[in-house]
Amino acid sequence: MVIPKIKVVYLLFNSKYTTMIDRLIKNILKDKLSHFAAIGLLGVRQVGKTTLALEIAKSRPSIYLDLENPADLGKLEDPLKYFELHDDKLIILDEVQRKPELFPILRGVIDANRRKGHKTGQFLILGSASADLLRQSSESLAGRIIYLQMNPINIQEFQKSIDTLWMRGGFPESLVASSDEVSMDWRHSFITTYLERDIPMFGYRLPSETLRRLWTMLGHHQGVLFNASQLAGSLGISNQSVARYVDLLNDLFLIRKLKPWYVNVGKRLTKSPKVYVRDSGVLHSLLGIHTLDTLLGHPIAGASWEGFVIDNIISVMPLGSEAYFYRTTKGAEIDLLLRHVDGRILAIEIKKSQVPKLERGYYEACKDVNPTHKFVVYQGNEKYPLKEDVFAIGLIDMMQEVSNVVN
Repeated sequence: MVIPKIKVVYLLFNSKYTTMIDRLIKNILKDKLSHFAAIGLLGVRQVGKTTLALEIAKSRPSIYLDLENPADLGKLEDPLKYFELHDDKLIILDEVQRKPELFPILRGVIDANRRKGHKTGQFLILGSASADLLRQSSESLAGRIIYLQMNPINIQEFQKSIDTLWMRGGFPESLVASSDEVSMDWRHSFITTYLERDIPMFGYRLPSETLRRLWTMLGHHQGVLFNASQLAGSLGISNQSVARYVDLLNDLFLIRKLKPWYVNVGKRLTKSPKVYVRDSGVLHSLLGIHTLDTLLGHPIAGASWEGFVIDNIISVMPLGSEAYFYRTTKGAEIDLLLRHVDGRILAIEIKKSQVPKLERGYYEACKDVNPTHKFVVYQGNEKYPLKEDVFAIGLIDMMQEVSNVVN
């Protein structure tokens, strides 16, 4: 099923991109609200969750509460009575991890409303920390909530310039800034605010300078196998601390730990995850890359492009699909391996080139995995066949392949 685009959300105020950005997840969210009592919309701060929720609120009777706002928080001194008073409305709770004691109450309210015939579209819960939110609600709201992840803007949503999106990343304020300098200033501020304010506000008391150094080191090792001992030695902390900090950055949607594919192929497989800074603009800010010209001449360009492509592709995967990479100790490798919800196995290689060429390791890996479809994503737009049933394909067309469900 192709998800139609909905024209809403971000109005761009500079002359170069005076248009609307389509957020594809809006249509999915509206559909899930018609089937589930509660939806958890998760994603990194500043990605646009609140803007999308307020847009949804325009189409139905709704109440919006920001749980970081003392005035809104005060309305929930007696949450049961408040929810009962507004049981005919969609109640939007922003940054709900600030008040985890609400989850058992939400369960009771949802069950009571079900008995009154109100079965769907009762709560829209917005959160910026996946692990906490899932852990807090997994038992209280089991069977009553479904989670969606909102990602930064992808190239299907922003088709003006792939280079601009790659350089600046998908955070709306960074992407639509009036200049590269203003965009970089926004990203520097985002990183500092996250480290010094947001992470402590989530309840984590960690040294911000150590986290910044780790985040930057992960940027220098973009797409490399995670090696806790190597990072620990450089940072002067324990392996366990590195693993804990990396898990935190992953849980806050700031990095991606891409899991290795495990299959019984009789070969020694890599077991460590690969780690990527998720937003390419944040990656470039961490590494001090200010312009596209600088990026194109930087040693990180290939790994940056790989992470950018992976994040864009994963952002359109249907619910139930899973993403991995494949690597053997002898060098057989597939950059991105998707187990699609419709049963397809997609082996995707990524090349920062207009003329993609595949190494022997990709073909050897495909013999091991036996995927149903084989692609190499390159920087061109034309789709054409290479040898051994491999197709060269542009990023936007690859995302269309992934977002479709084949019956």
